[in-house]
Amino acid sequence: MSIYFAEQKWPELKQAAEDETLIIVPMGTVEEHGKHLPIETDARIAEGFGKAIAEEIQDELPVLVTPTIWSGYSAKEMSRWPGTIRVRTRVVMDMVFDIISSIIEMGFEKIIMLDCHGHHSGLLKTVSREISDEYGVYIGITSPAVFSRDEYDKIRKTEQGGSIHGGEWETALMMYLTDLVAEDEFTKEDIMKYHSDFVAGDNFKGSQKVTWSTWGIQRSKTGIYGDPTPATREMGEKIFAAALKNYVKFIKEFYENNQSYQV
Repeated sequence: MSIYFAEQKWPELKQAAEDETLIIVPMGTVEEHGKHLPIETDARIAEGFGKAIAEEIQDELPVLVTPTIWSGYSAKEMSRWPGTIRVRTRVVMDMVFDIISSIIEMGFEKIIMLDCHGHHSGLLKTVSREISDEYGVYIGITSPAVFSRDEYDKIRKTEQGGSIHGGEWETALMMYLTDLVAEDEFTKEDIMKYHSDFVAGDNFKGSQKVTWSTWGIQRSKTGIYGDPTPATREMGEKIFAAALKNYVKFIKEFYENNQSYQV
């Protein structure tokens, strides 16, 4: 049986729901990523993880991966460069709510989302609570960046501020997943220089104690924040493998312990 949700016929989906199949919903966005990365970077990373996770666990658990949600919210500041498609925050939340609701109403109750875009974290967490209130179904919101953090911190070459947007982490992953990276356009001109006890200045080094957008601290000149110059395909492969390992571990835990309730 195919791992792809969209390749099923309705009788197959009916049976999949009866079999308590896990549904993976990857979500990225389309936005500029500097001169060296394609605008589909977040969506491509989401798609890559969705496929790999499903293939990795399919022999142990019933699983299907949906088409990647490629549209989402990006700050208006990012529209200074062509390629950023912006969907309003409340529209994004309603869209995700409707997608997840549709899946639940088919009979599926074990659902995880792959959040592969930094601006979506708060939105998806809120939607997950709305879903549980409406249906009594508790979905998982996960991030490959978080699931690969420990391994990445061991092998990264950049210092704090090198992996915010279009930096070392995303670039290494895209070098592993695709042949779309323009290495001759690498620049470290926009590595994040501001750091404090309250703002980590990096998605991976420490955690922010406040909500304060990077885009309001240091204005990007190239459309990125970070330093892609040390990124390699080998680094991307290690990052991907580390996240995948943690996903398999989490999904087994989620599948066994996640419960749904009548509302």
